[in-house]
Amino acid sequence: MARIPDPVRTWLAENSFGEVLGQRAASGGCINQGRHLETQAGRRFFLKTNPAAPAQMFEREAEGLAALAVPGGPRLPAVLLVGDEFLLLEDLQPARACPDYWERFGAALANLHLQTSPCFGFTHDNYIGSTPQPNPWVEDGFSFFAEHRLLFQARLAQRQGLLSLADLNAAERLAARLPDLIPMQPASLLHGDLWSGNAITDEQGCPAVIDPAAYFGWAEAELAMTTLFGAFPERFYQAYVQQRPLTPGYRQRFSIYNLYHLLNHLNLFGSGYYPEVSAILGRF
Repeated sequence: MARIPDPVRTWLAENSFGEVLGQRAASGGCINQGRHLETQAGRRFFLKTNPAAPAQMFEREAEGLAALAVPGGPRLPAVLLVGDEFLLLEDLQPARACPDYWERFGAALANLHLQTSPCFGFTHDNYIGSTPQPNPWVEDGFSFFAEHRLLFQARLAQRQGLLSLADLNAAERLAARLPDLIPMQPASLLHGDLWSGNAITDEQGCPAVIDPAAYFGWAEAELAMTTLFGAFPERFYQAYVQQRPLTPGYRQRFSIYNLYHLLNHLNLFGSGYYPEVSAILGRF
């Protein structure tokens, strides 16, 4: 049985949950190790660990989970204990999805995005995967997405030798054109890393989300990521727009938003993501 951090053992004992009797590795996850724990008291918990976690990574995730817990939004696991190398969460015990799961999910995400801020950013910088994600408060969404999303990642990739100077210049030209390509949008509360692996169910089969990189940003950017690694079913998007209408043509803008995540994957996982990055830069 893999080692349980001492503060977690102490917390379980002090709250009368007893020793950990069993643990099961969670599927997925490239950055941290996830495990389902079962205790003497019959309670289950979810434990994320990473001995090499960047500074305050789990604390920032816990803050994101707390911020995203809004009325009518997707279910999130409750944060129970956080440390430098671990995060102990409620185990949602995912069940088979309910028949109207995707309709519920679309409406719940729309409700989340209806939470807005006068500025773009977040209370703290956080992480997208293990890459730092800067979140200074900025009034202008075009400047925020240009400087703190696209160009932050592009400059990092160029420093690591993953993009050429010509590629970086192309990213800068695209960033300068954002006001011509993207409609005005409010700063909506976003999950921030909403790909299919982070969309799960709870014990009732209802929509739930995990592993956020929360901030206030463009809602269209969140929807774009739901198509990046396997699009959600069409009924999800139909339910979303019934609750929160979008500016026509939003799907044609998805590749611009997804460039941020593709650049991040380039930085995290290497040159296999370069062709997609290059294609988007070339298109614009």
